[in-house]
Amino acid sequence: MSKVDLSSYNNSWYQPGSRFKRAVWFVVNATCIQSKWMPSSGIRKFWLRLFGAKLGKGVVIKPRVNIKYPWLLEIGDYTWIGEGVWIDNLDKVKIGKNVCVSQEAYLLCGNHDYSKKTFDLIVKPITIEDGAWVGARAIVCPGVMCHSHSVLSVNSVATMSLESYGVYQGNPASLVKTRKIED
Repeated sequence: MSKVDLSSYNNSWYQPGSRFKRAVWFVVNATCIQSKWMPSSGIRKFWLRLFGAKLGKGVVIKPRVNIKYPWLLEIGDYTWIGEGVWIDNLDKVKIGKNVCVSQEAYLLCGNHDYSKKTFDLIVKPITIEDGAWVGARAIVCPGVMCHSHSVLSVNSVATMSLESYGVYQGNPASLVKTRKIED
């Protein structure tokens, strides 16, 4: 049987931005975005926009959020990003309007090909459509689409796309009921 050989790992094909841009962002992210001492969502939005994030109106970004590459991030109007959320966007992350990504949720765009001895990097985008809710400490895996008004419950793991108005729970997340929204 073959074995993994990490000495042969090579992700030189992956270039998410210049080294300088990534280094400056690392400092800004650590001091202004991830900081629990920075109370203003406005300051976080200023820096995110300056680094290329597309943010709609009324977006709320709580303290301690970690965003890998803001130039690969798009967030629609009146969306909430909760405290401690990690957007590990090695690929594009598009979040629609009126979405809630609750505290400490994890949006993960990267993984590795465990079937290759070189453990190749795999990156895939994530899309969270309008009205969806990603619950606290839930994980959305690479390539997943959370369709309109879907719900991923607390501590659940979405490894496959979620249907519109579906409520999902567990690891891996499975459909448990249909979301009904009252007027």
